[in-house]
Amino acid sequence: MTVHDLTSALDDPTRLRLLRLLARMELAVGELAEVLDQSQPRISRHVRILTEAGLVEKRKEGSWVFLRAAEQGGMAAAAEALLATAEDEDAEFAATCEADRARLAAIRAAREEIAGKYFARHAEEWDALRSLHSPDGAVEAELTRLLGIEAGADARLGRMLDIGTGTGRIAELYAPSADHVSAIDKSPEMLRIARARLQHLPPARLSLLQGDFLDLPFADESFDTVMFHQVLHYAQAPERALAEAARVTRPGGRIAIVDFAAHAREDLRDEQAHARLGFTDAQMQALLTGAGFAPIADSALAGSELTVRIWIGRRAASLHALSSRPATPGRGQDLQRKASR
Repeated sequence: MTVHDLTSALDDPTRLRLLRLLARMELAVGELAEVLDQSQPRISRHVRILTEAGLVEKRKEGSWVFLRAAEQGGMAAAAEALLATAEDEDAEFAATCEADRARLAAIRAAREEIAGKYFARHAEEWDALRSLHSPDGAVEAELTRLLGIEAGADARLGRMLDIGTGTGRIAELYAPSADHVSAIDKSPEMLRIARARLQHLPPARLSLLQGDFLDLPFADESFDTVMFHQVLHYAQAPERALAEAARVTRPGGRIAIVDFAAHAREDLRDEQAHARLGFTDAQMQALLTGAGFAPIADSALAGSELTVRIWIGRRAASLHALSSRPATPGRGQDLQRKASR
């Protein structure tokens, strides 16, 4: 970006308002058009100028295009500082920005209303499933313990990937302990729910993306921590999902899998679309080592009918380092005993 590019991009009041809004949260083109009361083609033209100047980043999610302020650095950071100062010292500009944020708050409220309706439609079936296993709070507390996260500690998880984020609960829970959270889900509807839940997080620390766990939209070795929370039982080929997770995990990084122990509830195949009826320790050990993760801890939390299992693995320096190592009978039980000490 040149100085001329920067000054040209900032030489329009609408683009200044766009930048102030996108500094707060990721928004779709249609949402920006609603806030600024302008047509989508006009907003798209302004977005193109800001994108070409390196001030805004965009991504597609189905038929929607989402926008966010570019990651801070260089002249982009200087532009952000300039506009923040302008809002402090220019009363008219400050009033305009405040009115825009008020309309943005209405959009946030609409997102939350949509989320509430979705939960209301599915509450009965989710409550029925939850009644079969240990409470979510207990599972989250045990996962936090196994990950070694201390109360109030920051950046213990580094760059974190939440695969199959669903409602965004895990991303929300561990965001304070991560440098950055990327959360993906295949369902656009679930991503809208997650976006409503996570809209309070700074855009620079959160990325929400539509994607498939068999084809993750990330470069090799991008993450320090990868999470599968009640996701792997949907995989027809869990070994492929874990191999793809290993690809994007940095050497020495960790994977955390929360899922059900092997069970016989066949009804979950039809009613909840579960492809796998949980996993035994031996199965999970084989899956982890086959993908290039060394199992380092695990735990079990029994419920009324289903047991929730947590497995933690560490990625090898080479993805081939563990793939030829035979599974050791009883290893999962040994790890569980160590984790419970």
